[in-house]
Amino acid sequence: MATLPFRIASPGELDQLGPNGLADKLREPPHLALPWLGGAAVQGNLDAQMILGQWFLAGHGVERDEARAFAWFKHAAHAGHAGASNMTGRCYENAWGTPQDDHAAAQWYTLAAQRGSDWGMYNLATALVLGRGIAASRSQALDWYLLAADMGHAKSLNIVGGFYEDGWEVERNAAVAMDYYRRAAEGGDFRGQFNYARALALCGQEQEAIRWVRQVPRSANAPFIDKMLAFLRDAPDVALNQLYRHADDAAQLSSRETQSSA
Repeated sequence: MATLPFRIASPGELDQLGPNGLADKLREPPHLALPWLGGAAVQGNLDAQMILGQWFLAGHGVERDEARAFAWFKHAAHAGHAGASNMTGRCYENAWGTPQDDHAAAQWYTLAAQRGSDWGMYNLATALVLGRGIAASRSQALDWYLLAADMGHAKSLNIVGGFYEDGWEVERNAAVAMDYYRRAAEGGDFRGQFNYARALALCGQEQEAIRWVRQVPRSANAPFIDKMLAFLRDAPDVALNQLYRHADDAAQLSSRETQSSA
């Protein structure tokens, strides 16, 4: 790998760290943690290589450098690291440090999924649904979403709920869909929170529906919030329409909090 643009800890210094030494160092401010993270990555620690790639990609403690991020992800991925395999796929999908290539992305997502990455399973399933870089197969996609959901992956839980609600590849089952939405919501997925609130409202559980719909703006992006508000405002069902005021109030409150903390 190319020389890193900061001082790295020597093998001797790394040897002096205890069993949880690197994890402890990573809790320190980035400028203090980087020498240890970089040293561990150079010495072949695959988790450190994965984290270092994430820091370069996010510009966390270092100047954002997509090419370096991609190089570290791919280095760890070639050594079998599941998370790095997924991130290599993400780099190919989004042209981070490498030309965009959906086929290569799908290949790396496949490896990541086979190596046990829940995010790899989710991204492979999404590629299979869309036929992006791989032959489309909604049934295979559901299999991978289910595996990720069984690991507690919140986004996958929400999507499996959608499969059951719409009757895709499974018999339509509103109760099962609602349970998946609940688990997605509890896992912090804002789409799951909205879908769970929607399902609760349609079941007459108004207060619980209000509680969950007010959670959505805390983590949702602006386009989703706008889409949610438009859906609730124009919904023909009174139970859904009544959620609009609460969702709008929560969205405005979240916006004010964001502005005041900026």
